[in-house]
Amino acid sequence: MGVTAPARAQRQNTKAIRRQELIEATIDQLAKRGFEGTTLADVATAAGMSRGIVNFHFDTKEKLLVETLRTLSDEYRGHWKAALKAAGADPAARLWALVSADFDKRICTPRKLGAWCAFWGEAKSRPTYRELCSANDEDYQATVIELCRDLAAPGQDHAALARVIVCMLEGLWLHLMMAPKDLKREQALASARYHLVSVFPRRFTVDGPIAAEGTP
Repeated sequence: MGVTAPARAQRQNTKAIRRQELIEATIDQLAKRGFEGTTLADVATAAGMSRGIVNFHFDTKEKLLVETLRTLSDEYRGHWKAALKAAGADPAARLWALVSADFDKRICTPRKLGAWCAFWGEAKSRPTYRELCSANDEDYQATVIELCRDLAAPGQDHAALARVIVCMLEGLWLHLMMAPKDLKREQALASARYHLVSVFPRRFTVDGPIAAEGTP
């Protein structure tokens, strides 16, 4: 007798849940132990599963790590794109939403920052990691450049401004990971917003974007 459709769906759902649990455990271990220190045995223990179950879902540590990075990357991309969509058409509101999204408590957590930094450290020598990181980075940077072009005053180099904003955000993430006692997520968010005010004073205050003249 063949497997019924409901039973097949249940099996697939259970498999997806187990894979996600292993990915979450991998994020935890990367943040705790670093890239080289993370082993499949550590992940299995953290997830409360046997090593055999880990091997069933992911043949090798590398496959598990690639899927973990893909999950982080997809989550990050989906998050900032959703923030842009919710912000509407005004470029100031969109840039404010984009910058703020980087410090949302769903994205900017110690464990996820730790995992990201572990992957960043390996991306230079691992083409697959570099490709996964670069695809998101290029899309993000192109979006920031476009918004800065719309907001820049005559004479301002919008591409240079965009590069500074992206580097500022990456630097705050790194500071949050390296010195969490010195900088909290809320402080990092406030600093990032203040930077927007200093760069585009006619379009931002510390409380948010200012509507363009003629905008209702």
